[in-house]
Amino acid sequence: QVQLVESGGGLVQAGGSLRLSCAASGRTFSTLALGWFRQAPGKEREFVAAISWTGRTTYYANSVKGRFTISRDNAKNTVYLQMNSLKSEDTAVYSCAADLSTSGSTKESQYDYWGQGTQVTVSS
Repeated sequence: QVQLVESGGGLVQAGGSLRLSCAASGRTFSTLALGWFRQAPGKEREFVAAISWTGRTTYYANSVKGRFTISRDNAKNTVYLQMNSLKSEDTAVYSCAADLSTSGSTKESQYDYWGQGTQVTVSS
């Protein structure tokens, strides 16, 4: 079992920045690949970013590439999503997820555990 708790969401103006955190417990953190997904009102959940258990490999959705950075601190059992140059279309509930069996994936179905999510609202 893996528990994931996100934090760091909030209201920010377009062009601003936020850093999301996701603290994990219940399993050796360094063995988990981790991902961030988001779901906007009326839309399906979509992939945002993922990082391998070593941290050496990262994946990004085209819509956030160059603006968002995923990282992890295995000593703190935490994965981060630094979001810069935010746009109104980034408004969504952001959730982190843990993948027990691969080195990281863009596919929602690959993830085994999910956090509750944190709201990010970007005002234009």
